[in-house]
Amino acid sequence: MAVTSAQATIAARMERVPLFSLHRKLVFVMGIGTFFDLFDVALGGLLGAILANLYHLNTFWTAAIIASGFFGMFVGAIALSVVSDYFGRRTLYLIDLLIYSLFSLATAFAPDVTWVIVFRFLAGIGLGATPALTDVYLSEMLPSRVRGRYTAWAYTFGLLGVPIAGLLSKVLVSTTFLMAGWRWLLVAGALGALFVWWMRRGLPESPRWFEIRQKTADAETAVLAIEQAAIRELHLTALPEPAQVVVEPPKRATLAESFRGIYAKRTIMLLIFQFFQTVGFYGFGSLAPIILTAKGFSVVNTLAYTAPIALGYPLGSWLSVPIVERMERKWLIIGTALLMALFGLIFGFATSVLVIIASGFLLTVASQVFSNSYHIYQAEIFPTRMRGTAVGIAYSLSRLSGGILPFVALPLLQTSGPVAVFTACAIILGIVSLDVGLLGPRTTGRTLEEVAH
Repeated sequence: MAVTSAQATIAARMERVPLFSLHRKLVFVMGIGTFFDLFDVALGGLLGAILANLYHLNTFWTAAIIASGFFGMFVGAIALSVVSDYFGRRTLYLIDLLIYSLFSLATAFAPDVTWVIVFRFLAGIGLGATPALTDVYLSEMLPSRVRGRYTAWAYTFGLLGVPIAGLLSKVLVSTTFLMAGWRWLLVAGALGALFVWWMRRGLPESPRWFEIRQKTADAETAVLAIEQAAIRELHLTALPEPAQVVVEPPKRATLAESFRGIYAKRTIMLLIFQFFQTVGFYGFGSLAPIILTAKGFSVVNTLAYTAPIALGYPLGSWLSVPIVERMERKWLIIGTALLMALFGLIFGFATSVLVIIASGFLLTVASQVFSNSYHIYQAEIFPTRMRGTAVGIAYSLSRLSGGILPFVALPLLQTSGPVAVFTACAIILGIVSLDVGLLGPRTTGRTLEEVAH
């Protein structure tokens, strides 16, 4: 494919900019944004356990509380990710958190369980596209030499939401100041999301997105602002000459294009992957409190045990930072999926508190290295013109299967016990490993444009 100078200039100029405070700011702001996605996923499982105990809910209603947020995320992941390819990444960042904050606050004042489910669904719409948009935006804004490492740092910040949700639940669940403690958890999430929305207002739009939408002047202005900021901050006289790189032509993509040529294999791989990977990451995070109560632990003890287990999420994310640039991400995804299957089986069979906490902790560590790796990976394998749509639609399937999972896993847990649940999860994670191994391309250390072609 011929390389045009304008195309080569925009892509290469983004690659040659030295690392400076803007890159770190993007990582921090986007990472704190993912905090609320992960906080809410953890909160779904905790609310299921708390409200089931409080209102003596049956399996269906408990599953509905957990699933409602996922079904909302499914809708939001499709709608907002597709729209981001047409209206910009930054615009959608501002919309999604406002939706979440409004309906999370509404959930806090829900009069009964039915309205909790309705408002959780609507709040989920706002959060649905957050991880996919984060992956897309960071992949387009960060140089390839640090894309994996810096994206992993973003999720490390965000993953503090999981243990914080557990600790807040432990503290607030017995609180009755003005209203029940579980309602204060939702208020905290809503107010925190508003603060992150305020921080996001200053984010720049992706120059790569401007370019592919044929907004040449806007792309030039955006890149120039980044270059000048780097020169001023780092006290440089000039930046290196941009290298000529293979880039895509400035045309708009259709959904059908993602199922043609080399992209068809990648799209099919990612659709299969996203539908099944849920059992390893979101499945354990949302179902662990319910499984512990099924093992005979009280709600209070369950909340106490989930907090140290959840510390594995930020630790696993931190451990992934030096790994994701040194190992081929395709094989890292496969290896950690198999480790999740192993530790999940141990957790299912375990009866002692020590083994439960240890295996749960190791599972969360492995699952977060897995999660960081695939978040980086899925945004690398498509060109800019279709990146938001392809990643968003595929990622939406993880939310759909996350919503279906409680309706399958909880009856299986009730009839066959934790061992059966985690045996099924191990088989599914084996399918995930085969899918990526057979169909996934290599990406580590390559520019987005190289991977795309």
